Amino acid sequence: MNAARVVFEDERLLAVDKPAGQPTIPGRGDVREALNVELSRARGLRLFVVHRLDLEASGLVVFAKDADAHRALCAEFEQRRAEKIYLAAVAGTLTGEGVCDAPLKEFGSGRVAPSADGKPSLTRWRAARALRGATLLSVAPETGRRHQIRAHLCALGYPILGDPRYGPAPRPVGGARRLMLHALSLRVSVEKTYELETPPGADFESALSAF
Repeated sequence: MNAARVVFEDERLLAVDKPAGQPTIPGRGDVREALNVELSRARGLRLFVVHRLDLEASGLVVFAKDADAHRALCAEFEQRRAEKIYLAAVAGTLTGEGVCDAPLKEFGSGRVAPSADGKPSLTRWRAARALRGATLLSVAPETGRRHQIRAHLCALGYPILGDPRYGPAPRPVGGARRLMLHALSLRVSVEKTYELETPPGADFESALSAF
């Protein structure tokens, strides 16, 4: 399995490139140590969880190194000031750009789907590259609902390649070896502005080359 890689670190925060398959925080049935536990142990200090990435996704995750930074970073996300960009390779052909604002609800199974009584959710997308029967998108979620990008793109009829949960059977979608979702960049301000970015790793690029 790939190892987590430090993207940036200072006295306030730690930014890490999480590999696909590693949980951000401990969960039921994990087969790999959670990222926050691994990093806290390695540094001999408690890291504060600010946000999460899905188990199957890769990319930028930020941890706070003190309580004040934690409060400030959480406010950036809660008040929608954090600017997040993801890469998502989806089944089907998309061009141009668009928005999905279907309210999302989490059901008892853990699956998330549009519902009239769901929470307000907004995802912006832009076609970045045409693939064979697929499209690489640049995606900007303005809210932070669980599985938001996966549920919104699936609802539009363009499920993410490699998704084991969302999209029509057979899954994983398109037979991709991993979920083709990567947290590419993040812009947050905690006394100063941080502009962080990490490109997708070799496993993402290798899976992408099949399409």
